[in-house]
Amino acid sequence: MISAMSNAKNTPDPVVPISPLLNDLENGPVEHQNNGALKKRLLLISGLSICVAIAVSVIARLLVWLINIITNISFYGTFSAVFHSPSANHLGVWVIIIPAIGGIIVGLMALYGSAAIRGHGIPEAMEQILTNQSRIKPSITFLKPVSSAIAIGTGGPFGAEGPIIATGGALGSTIGQLFKITANERKVLLAAGATAGMAAIFGTPIAGVFLAIELLLFEFSPKAILPVALACITGAAGHHLLFDAGPVFPMPNLATPTNTALAIYSFIGLITGFLSLGLTKIVYLVEDAFEKLPIHWMWWPAFGGLAVGMIGYFAPHTLGVGYDNIINVLSGTMTLFIVIRLCLFKFLSWAIALGSGTSGGTLAPLLTIGGAGGAIMGSVVLYLFPHSGISISMAALVGMSAMFAGASRAYLTSITFALEATMQSHALLPLLGACTASYLVSFFLMENTIMTEKIARRGVFTPDSFEADLLTKLTVEQAVSTEALVLSGDSTIKDAKDWLKIDNDRGNDFVILNSEDKFIGTISRTDIFMQGTDPGTRLGDIVNPGHLSVKNTDTLRKAVELMAKQTAEILPVLSATGKITGVLSYRDILSVYKEQIDENERPHIHISLKRQRLKMLVKGRNLINLNDTELKDNNK
Repeated sequence: MISAMSNAKNTPDPVVPISPLLNDLENGPVEHQNNGALKKRLLLISGLSICVAIAVSVIARLLVWLINIITNISFYGTFSAVFHSPSANHLGVWVIIIPAIGGIIVGLMALYGSAAIRGHGIPEAMEQILTNQSRIKPSITFLKPVSSAIAIGTGGPFGAEGPIIATGGALGSTIGQLFKITANERKVLLAAGATAGMAAIFGTPIAGVFLAIELLLFEFSPKAILPVALACITGAAGHHLLFDAGPVFPMPNLATPTNTALAIYSFIGLITGFLSLGLTKIVYLVEDAFEKLPIHWMWWPAFGGLAVGMIGYFAPHTLGVGYDNIINVLSGTMTLFIVIRLCLFKFLSWAIALGSGTSGGTLAPLLTIGGAGGAIMGSVVLYLFPHSGISISMAALVGMSAMFAGASRAYLTSITFALEATMQSHALLPLLGACTASYLVSFFLMENTIMTEKIARRGVFTPDSFEADLLTKLTVEQAVSTEALVLSGDSTIKDAKDWLKIDNDRGNDFVILNSEDKFIGTISRTDIFMQGTDPGTRLGDIVNPGHLSVKNTDTLRKAVELMAKQTAEILPVLSATGKITGVLSYRDILSVYKEQIDENERPHIHISLKRQRLKMLVKGRNLINLNDTELKDNNK
C-alpha cells in the first residue's frame, strides 16, 4: 500500500495499488513530560531553593561577622565582631601594608585553592551558566567568602554583596550537582542562591528577583521565577532576623519632585550614563595593565593592595566596605569637597584593586561612586539654580542607581534596589527617568557591560534580550506538509522505486505503516535507493523504528523537542479526531520559522496616507456626481 496525502482526492495508480489511510493512529503522541510531573519538579526545585536561601542567609551573617573580626584585628589589634570603620585607624603610614598583606593571602588562596575566587562574582557565575551547565566547584562555597573577608577586612574597597552572591551561586550549584536534576534546574538553583545572598545582605527581595532575570537566568518563566522568588523572600526574612530590620540605607524623607526637578534628575542620570562608560573602560584598562606585568598573577592582588593602602593613607574613607559612606552621601550633609574626594579616590582605589584580580565585588563601590557623583551634580545645579526644586539627597540616590544601571545594564534591578534599600517611594519617578537615560547611553555606546566584558573577551556570548520563543507561538498545523507519502511496510523497495520514478516530487522522508495500518516508523529516500539492497526487500524490514507523533494543535517547540530527543527526522501529524493529516519534517519547521521571522522583521506600512487621500477624493467625486444626477432628475 502506498498512499499519497494531498489536498486532492487520492486516485489509484496502475503500477502500485493504493489505499487511502483513514484509520486512527493508535499510538498517540508521546508526552515528554506532563503537567503533573512538571509541577512536582517545580515543587522540588522550590523546596531546594528555600533550603539554599536559609543556608546562604546564615553564611551572609557569618561573612559580615568575619569581615568585622578581620577589620578589627588588622586596623585596631582587637578581636571583636563589632563593626568599626577602618577609616578611624591610627596606624599612620603603616596602614599602607595592611591591604598588601591581605592581597598576598588572597593570591595564595587563589593559587593553591581555586583561581575562581578572583574577580567580583557575578561575571563568573554568568560564565558557568552559559558554558558549563551551571556547575561551580563546591570549594568556592567556602573559599570565596573567606578570601573576600580577608580582602575586605584588610581594607579592600569592596562590599560584602559580591562575595555572598558568588557564594550563594556556588552553594546552589553544588546542591544541584548532588541531586538528579537537569542543567536548567541547576541554573535556577544557582540563581536562587545568588539572589538570596543579595536579599540577605540588603533586604531587597524584589531587586533580587530582577537581578536573576536580567543577569543570571536569561529567561522569564514560572519554573524559573517561582523558586528564585521564594529564595529571595527567604533571604529577606533572614536579613530581618539576622541584621537590622529597617532600610539598609536610611535617608531623610524625600518630597514629591516637581516636573522641573524630574527633568534635572533625568539629566543627572544621562551624565551618569556617560560616567559609567568611562568607569567600565578604565577598570578593564587597569586589568589589561596587570596582565602585562612580568610577574605571576598570584602577586597581582598584593600590588593592588599596596595601591589601596597608599590611597587609604591619604583618603581613609576609601578603605573597607563603605556602607557608611553611602549613608552619609545620601544624607546630603557632607561638604562638597569631601564628596568629591570620596568619589575620586574611591574610584581609583576600587579600579586598581578589582583590576588586580583580588576577591571583591562591584555593587557597593558603584553605589558609592554613583551616589557621590549625583550629589556633586546636584550641588552644582543648586548653586547655579537655587530654585530648581531638587535636593542633594535625591540627586545622590538617582546618581547611585543610574551608575549601576549604566555600568551593569540591569535596569529594573537598579530601580527596585534603590527603592527597597531606602524605602523612599517618592523617588520612583526620578529613578525611572535617571535610570532610563543612563541605560540608553549604555545601550547605544557600550558593547559590553562591567558584568559581561570579561567573559566576552573569552568568547562567551551573553543574551541581552528575553523574547518569547517563536516556536511556542507556532502550531504544527502551520508547518505540516500534506504532500507526503504514507507507505506500507509490506511493499518492496522495487514498488517504492517505481512509484517515486513516476511521482518524484514527494519529499525525502516517508511514514511507514504495517498491515494493520499502524505507524511503525519512518524511511528516507536514501534508504530506498541505497545501493546493494535487494529490490525484493520489504520496507518494513529496513524501517527506522518510531512511535512518536504530534497533533495539529501542538506547538512547533514540542515537535522540535520530540525530534531532538528521539533523533527523528519526521513526525506523523494527527488531526483532532486522530486521523493522519500529514508529515512534519525539520525542513517544514525551518521554512515556516523563516517566514515568521521575515514577516515580523520586515517593515510594513499598513495605513497609507496617500491611499486614504485617494479614497477620500474618489468618495468626494462620487458624492458630487450623485448630487448632480439627483439635481438633473429633479429638474426633469
